[in-house]
Amino acid sequence: MAKAYRDELVFVPLGGVGEIGMNMGAYGFGPERSRKWIVVDCGVTFAGPAEPGIELILPDPGFLEENADDVLALILTHSHEDHYGAVLDLWPAFDKPVFATPFTAAMLTAKRASENIVDEVDVRDMRVGKPFSLGPFTVEAINVAHSIPESCALLITTPAGRVVHTGDWKLDPAPVAAPPTDLARFAAIGADRSSPLALVCDSTNAMKDGTSPSEDEVGATLEALIAESPHRVAVTTFASNVGRVISIARAAQKAGRKVVMSGRAMHRISGIARELGMMEGIEPFLDQNEYKALPRKKVVLICTGSQGEARAAIARIAREEHPEIALNAGDRVIFSSWAIPGNEREVIDIQNMLIDRGVDVITQNQALVHTTGHPRREELKALYDLLKPDLLIPVHGEAAHLEAHAALGRQHGIETVVHARNGDLVRLFPETTHFPGEIPVGELYLDGNILCTPDESGVKGRRRLSFGGHIVVSLCVSANGEVRSGPDYVLEGLPEVPDEEESLSLLVKRVVNGTLKSIPPKRRSDAEMVQGALIRSLRGEVSAFWGRKPNVTVFVHRV
Repeated sequence: MAKAYRDELVFVPLGGVGEIGMNMGAYGFGPERSRKWIVVDCGVTFAGPAEPGIELILPDPGFLEENADDVLALILTHSHEDHYGAVLDLWPAFDKPVFATPFTAAMLTAKRASENIVDEVDVRDMRVGKPFSLGPFTVEAINVAHSIPESCALLITTPAGRVVHTGDWKLDPAPVAAPPTDLARFAAIGADRSSPLALVCDSTNAMKDGTSPSEDEVGATLEALIAESPHRVAVTTFASNVGRVISIARAAQKAGRKVVMSGRAMHRISGIARELGMMEGIEPFLDQNEYKALPRKKVVLICTGSQGEARAAIARIAREEHPEIALNAGDRVIFSSWAIPGNEREVIDIQNMLIDRGVDVITQNQALVHTTGHPRREELKALYDLLKPDLLIPVHGEAAHLEAHAALGRQHGIETVVHARNGDLVRLFPETTHFPGEIPVGELYLDGNILCTPDESGVKGRRRLSFGGHIVVSLCVSANGEVRSGPDYVLEGLPEVPDEEESLSLLVKRVVNGTLKSIPPKRRSDAEMVQGALIRSLRGEVSAFWGRKPNVTVFVHRV
């Protein structure tokens, strides 16, 4: 008898579940053999010290490529890099629409222009409170407060059941330049018990008690810090945090100061916000070439570089390398941000350079100059109470965040909590079932202009080079084993201390010459044997002298 295939609603996290960043998830509906898929978000994460030379890390879309004919669309919750940063690299290959709010769509257009990307994507308008259909899915964007305009949760409705995919959110009662999270809509969704509901929810701050401070409170702190400063004030923050930029600008205007803006990302994103009517009542910002003409008491500088980026404005100012902007003793710099894990050292170095010059540096450790865009535990519980979900899947977090969120959900009475990770397949409805590791997932590296797998990237070799340096030896050997030319040497990345009795360069020459003399002339004509002997000798002798094994390349040419 033929097997009956039934309609199911499934969720597959392809990135962002078990890590911070690189968010990408797929929802499938239908029988197993003919599911239709929608994709939510397509983000990046930033490479760390373990990936030298790599700029960005992207989720591997291999699973979606295998099901490309059944992929209906990509839906973006907002335009932070960890949620939309991979769209222009990955999505053109699918030739399927991208649904985004006007601000997110404008950010994609600006990103494509600034990075000279040729490939286009079909961006379609998504409006809060206006559901749209994609095959068996009905999708509704719901406004949530976050640290970038037009952030949305998604209500995904199918014949088998519903999902609220929160994206990034918080319960901010007084956000700046944006409406608060739509609690009434969440309450209405929770009151509708006609079909079961799953909650796929942000876990970033699930380990923190209480509620997140409001953006309005940060604005009040910035206003006081700017008003009391006797000299210049510079503020560095995330360029995407339009609400924060507006708070700084309002504080500057109230203190009778002009706002100077430095950094391409700042200009680009603020320009988009102004074009979309988000900066009504905010005076036009001045460019950095007008900075020197302003009195010290009459300027507020908003600049890029809150994450310690070496080429960003605040780093160049700290190194006294900026062509237009300088800060003096008595000026004030406010880091209205937090350091993303992995960036702490670079940020601290910039702060120390400024402090050494007598600049007054203020961070979130001294005053409420930054607040998160993610919910703490009391906010999570408030959302549970509104939605009353049958099922919880914590996402957007490392293992510790996810497990803390799962425990909180169970403590609060959610009947089913799924401990998912990237590559798991979770059947949400009709009966919840968890299939760990069911779907192949991975990462892609953006290496310069090349998109490649980790194995293709050569990063392992770079790590070896960074640890052990590189010795290159080249020589020419005749058919009778006579050395006709060389040996010539190149040493890269090895210490050279001239006061030592024997330097590494002298050691290398001695080892090579000694090894060659130890090989009978007839055998020296065997290039492969000579090459192997030199590599073994060099690695062993240099390791004994230095304490590290170098990378060794030997070229033996037959003449």
